[in-house]
Amino acid sequence: MKIDCYLSPGCGSEDALRDNITRALDSEQIEAEVNFHRIDDARAVALGLTGSPSVFIDGKALQPQEAIGFS
Repeated sequence: MKIDCYLSPGCGSEDALRDNITRALDSEQIEAEVNFHRIDDARAVALGLTGSPSVFIDGKALQPQEAIGFS
């Protein structure tokens, strides 16, 4: 499994997100490659991201859903 997390430069969710992912993977006894990417607005638009953080599991968007804008 591969998890990619995209965050805006000012997003303060990284520590909590790292903790939540670690606890979930440990709880389910799943191994995964987890990557955190700090990106600017231009890169977010190019990737079609709609929020920060944006989380993808094996390339499929997990969060956010139905959100508008990247902040």
